[in-house]
Amino acid sequence: MAAGAPRIFVSHLAGIAVFDPSGDQVGRVRDLVAIMRVGRRPPRLVGLVVELSTRRRIFLPMTRVTGVESGQVITTGVLNVRRFEQRPTERLVLGELLDRRVTLVETGEEATVLDVSVQQLPARRDWEIDRVFVRKGRTGGAFRRARGETLTVEWSAVTGFSLEEHGQGAENLLATFEQLRPADLANVLHHLSAKRRAEVAAALDDDRLADVLEELPEDDQIEILGKLQEERAADVLEAMDPDDAADLLGELPEDDKERLLALMRPGDAADVRRLMSYEERTAGGLMTTEPIVLRPDSTVADALARVRNADLSPALAAQVYVCRPPDETPTGKYLGTVHFQRLLRDPPYTLVGSMIDDDLRPLDPEAVLPVVAGFFATYDMVAAPVVDESGSLLGAVTVDDVLDHMLPEDWREKEFHLDGEAAGRDEGYDVTEEAADGS
Repeated sequence: MAAGAPRIFVSHLAGIAVFDPSGDQVGRVRDLVAIMRVGRRPPRLVGLVVELSTRRRIFLPMTRVTGVESGQVITTGVLNVRRFEQRPTERLVLGELLDRRVTLVETGEEATVLDVSVQQLPARRDWEIDRVFVRKGRTGGAFRRARGETLTVEWSAVTGFSLEEHGQGAENLLATFEQLRPADLANVLHHLSAKRRAEVAAALDDDRLADVLEELPEDDQIEILGKLQEERAADVLEAMDPDDAADLLGELPEDDKERLLALMRPGDAADVRRLMSYEERTAGGLMTTEPIVLRPDSTVADALARVRNADLSPALAAQVYVCRPPDETPTGKYLGTVHFQRLLRDPPYTLVGSMIDDDLRPLDPEAVLPVVAGFFATYDMVAAPVVDESGSLLGAVTVDDVLDHMLPEDWREKEFHLDGEAAGRDEGYDVTEEAADGS
């Protein structure tokens, strides 16, 4: 469902088919998974419970749903078939929210939840439960009352759903921290006790935890990963940027590293192994293997569609790399780069092959960190291609990775020490050790 489309009541989603982009059915929707929030804020819909033909129930993140229309769900085709396990902060919409007794805020009347509606937020990929369909009065019992009035109200117009605003359980901490950027949440996690840090990490979804891990000091990364079940640890590593996953795995004992790599999807594991073959402080060790790659006969419209991907960092979205097939790294012959500003200046039908910038030499994968940093400083770049001797694009280095390795090893510690508690107070979050320990 595109942003701005009509809301959908969840009763209409129960049992509908789920298809991949090729039109093949992969399963059916059995429930929806939402994360509750403090107070009366609407829950965030994070995914669907999909039953495969094998009867296994898996979790399908909403970030991998491209459409909900005509009684069907369309996905990106990328599915993790690990069995669904509900986490502490998650609620099953059909299984736990419907038939629930709630109270209407305005009148104080009791009501029963018959249905709830979901809607995708404008200009974002997030989904929320926004409306509640209820029936006033009590139901059931030996002397059942006559059917009461039904009405649809905003989520905030009823009570009886949301997390309590008091207490410092992991559920409440996670709900409180939901709006934080990954770097800021990493800041807060760093100050929590090891026990509370593990609880919050266990409750985060894979993509969110991956983003946070990338921002944490090395010791915290290893500690958190070590407390996850191995299958989930592999899932989180898959969700991380390949260069960050390679750095983290490189710090683990050889047996642990190989065991996790074996559990990862073969394509993801291959990317990580390739990055681990380079010295860490070289262009090959710094690069990501997932830049935007286009063929020369792609159009400006194709390029802008790829740039709009919300999963891309601003640095990676700043330019596209034009190459001969294959499109996956290592690619065919690298032809050049097209910068985002140039894409904005030319008509949508223009071929990117006609507008490439091939004046700058790409980085060699063995280029050491000072050479890479000098390249960025000299040419005012935010990302740069890495190309091997055969002319294939291997990946791209971004300025944030260069800065990360140029700063002192303890720069995160100093940042946390200076700003961590202030940031928590500014946002109204209690990050004291007493609160973190629940004492």
